[in-house]
Amino acid sequence: MIFKINFVLVFLLLIFYGISDGAEHDSKGYGLIRQILRREFCKDVCRSNQAQLSISRRIKCLKKCPSEMQSQSNGSTVPHDSNQKSSSEMEKNEGSEKGNQIMQEKDKLNIFVMIKICIVVLSLFAPNNGLDHQLQDNYYNEECALILHGPGRSSFYDYTYNLLRGALTPSAGSYTCITYEAVNRAYYDARQRINVAQPSDEKWRPEDLATVGELLLDISSSLAQTYGLTKDQIENELPLIDTSKTLIQEVCPAFLSNVECRAGKYRRFDGLCTNIDHPNWGAALTPFNRLMPPAFSDGINSPRISSTGGDLPLSRVVSRTMHPDQGYHDHAGTVMVIAWGQFMDHDYTLTATPLDPLNRNDPEECCDRPPHLKNPYCFEIEVPEDDYFYRLFNIRCHNFVRAFPAVRPGCRLGSRIPFNLLTGVLDGNTVYGINEHFSRKLRSGFAGLLRMNPVFAEYGLKDLLPLKLDIPDEGCTRPNASMYCFDAGEIRVNEQLVLTCMHTLMAREHNRVAKALGLVNPHWDDETLFQEARRIVIAEIQHVTYNEFLPMILGLDTMEKFGLILEKYNYWDGYDSSVNPSVIDAFAAAAFRFGHSLLPTAVERWSKAHKFIASKRLSDLIRRPWDLYRAGVIDEYFMGLMNQVAQAMDDSITSEVTNHLFKKVGAKFGMDLVSFNMQRGRELGIPSYMEFRKLCGLPVAHTFDELLGIMPNDTVLRYSSIFQWVTPADIDLWSGGVSERPLPGAMLGPTLSCIIATQFGNSRRGDRFWYELPNQPSSFTLDQLNELRKARLARLICDNTDLVDTIQLYPMVLADHEVNPRVPCKSGVLSGIDFSKWAEFPTSHVTQYVSSFAEFNQWAK
Repeated sequence: MIFKINFVLVFLLLIFYGISDGAEHDSKGYGLIRQILRREFCKDVCRSNQAQLSISRRIKCLKKCPSEMQSQSNGSTVPHDSNQKSSSEMEKNEGSEKGNQIMQEKDKLNIFVMIKICIVVLSLFAPNNGLDHQLQDNYYNEECALILHGPGRSSFYDYTYNLLRGALTPSAGSYTCITYEAVNRAYYDARQRINVAQPSDEKWRPEDLATVGELLLDISSSLAQTYGLTKDQIENELPLIDTSKTLIQEVCPAFLSNVECRAGKYRRFDGLCTNIDHPNWGAALTPFNRLMPPAFSDGINSPRISSTGGDLPLSRVVSRTMHPDQGYHDHAGTVMVIAWGQFMDHDYTLTATPLDPLNRNDPEECCDRPPHLKNPYCFEIEVPEDDYFYRLFNIRCHNFVRAFPAVRPGCRLGSRIPFNLLTGVLDGNTVYGINEHFSRKLRSGFAGLLRMNPVFAEYGLKDLLPLKLDIPDEGCTRPNASMYCFDAGEIRVNEQLVLTCMHTLMAREHNRVAKALGLVNPHWDDETLFQEARRIVIAEIQHVTYNEFLPMILGLDTMEKFGLILEKYNYWDGYDSSVNPSVIDAFAAAAFRFGHSLLPTAVERWSKAHKFIASKRLSDLIRRPWDLYRAGVIDEYFMGLMNQVAQAMDDSITSEVTNHLFKKVGAKFGMDLVSFNMQRGRELGIPSYMEFRKLCGLPVAHTFDELLGIMPNDTVLRYSSIFQWVTPADIDLWSGGVSERPLPGAMLGPTLSCIIATQFGNSRRGDRFWYELPNQPSSFTLDQLNELRKARLARLICDNTDLVDTIQLYPMVLADHEVNPRVPCKSGVLSGIDFSKWAEFPTSHVTQYVSSFAEFNQWAK
């Protein structure tokens, strides 16, 4: 009985074409139906062999299938308009007739859909010859790119398919199918709007990747709108679509979809294959990681708004109200905490954004240009008319651009997410760069050494970094064309002079280590010396970070809770291939920017006798490292870093970065770093401060009174004065995080500590090349590992400066004669690494030059 009913239904559908379009289609219409059936059978053959066919061959296969508009010379009967033009004329007038062609395609596609439904219905309900339930499921899986639970909207290209399938098969009515055809149509439509770059695999620039990211975001938005997807479906189900089975694969970068990894001794510069099972994890040019779904106002792309549905307070209003310059100092931390912290940050994070094509600096085409000439990524920072500072200069706007959208591995769909230009592990890319081509430019090509600038050779002083001759204005404010900034592994080396000092320190350390290795292994070539020195320097960076820096900011309790305490004697076998070390978006956009609270108003220089010499305003040292060209001055700055007290970790921020950031020569004002922090978090959809407290298992405040005890009383009062914030639920993560009371024995409060500890935990457990690991091709011997555990920041400074004679054991903490005494650099307390442990063929010639650590380190200088 059921079969008879469905047979009648199929018959009615088959004659629909003739009834709806008139008698003239009686014969031609059935010819078209037969032709479409033949074409669809051909396509099914191509699709059934898709596992054996590449994308290009699959497309060629499909193109060979009979078209629904074949010429009569091929023997097909095709209904056509009496005014139909020849094929050559149609090509000439393709642009003017595009709209008509699209309408014709939709009409034909509608016919095809009805025919396809008939086939499906017959195959599902015909007795004996029908498919069983398993075959039905397989058929749907071939058609459906994604199956959503519960009925929902459908695309024009699968609407009838979904509707009839649900009506005629009750078991299928509880879900909705997004077909591959609908995904391909969304792709086709997006390609009409977006010009996608297609460089070779080795030459993908951030702006090239961004075009693919824009395309995927456009497709995701289109599907989300068409199918009425919820925020949860956009975030968790849309990325499940296998885009390798769609036309998206045509534009997908190979390094994001097809990477072969082999276990080796040396890590790649770009971070690929840090995890063999997941080659893209932790790699450069890949998306940031997330701890929770984004808070985009539309669920996919638009910046975060208030939980009430209104606008958030202006970023500048939050900056001037919540983060004034009150000038409190820390009781123990030195400016060296900031120096090392920023050096670490630049090893971890650099969000890809549009840059000026000439000088590679931030674009200045948002505030002063009409809408049609603005950079499409503009998201300007509005400055209120009554601003206490900027009104003096008639400034109402700061230039700001959104981050580029990322391309997920495999070109998966989903909400907007930025991508990191750097790697997600501590691998010294501040020293070595993020790709082999750039690293080659930094190398001398001799004895494993980096290029340096021997500007002080006549004085017997150590070298400076090489000059930045390529795009010299990038990140540099040059007073004239004859002045050059410095070049290093990370492009922000000149962002402020203190950071330049740290880059110089570690580049000198690499060359010191390479010379030492060359002494004990004279048979090693340039490549081996370079790579082995690189392994050691990376290990030193990792050890100092986890042994000296993190305990200062997190405290020992948090270190222990998140598994960050280093082993003292043996290997640490904690690598977990299921841990993704990629940088967390909230870490990059908010949490690790805590150091902005510690910035001093001025940077001090001190003598080798630990006496104050002079200071210079911080804003005058940003992108202006010229002081380092004076002999001996770099050592005076290092002495200042370990003697100058940092600002307190609180909600107070120096006006040097809230009113004078990146100010131009002769100008009286600059940008506002705090506004940048707020604006960046909002455009990336970073959830609010309260959401992260909830994630970290901390008490959540529903009223401002409940913030008392979490933050100082005056801070709570100022938050409540910003009238747009009805509840604390809208507080930005960075603003709330730096305002928290610190944990006992730590510099940070619980929320930022939670995020930062999570990131550093992932970086340790998810890094296959971590220096403490055993049983890896990259593993050190236990003797070598125990030597690396001698690495200290104090030793690094002693070994790579000229004038520093005495130093406290922990330079990030103020000197104290009891708990942190100053000791001579030549003291045995600061013992150096014994590089003879790296000798491949230990012989007497090694020890004759190395009678003691002191002599060995003196030579290595």
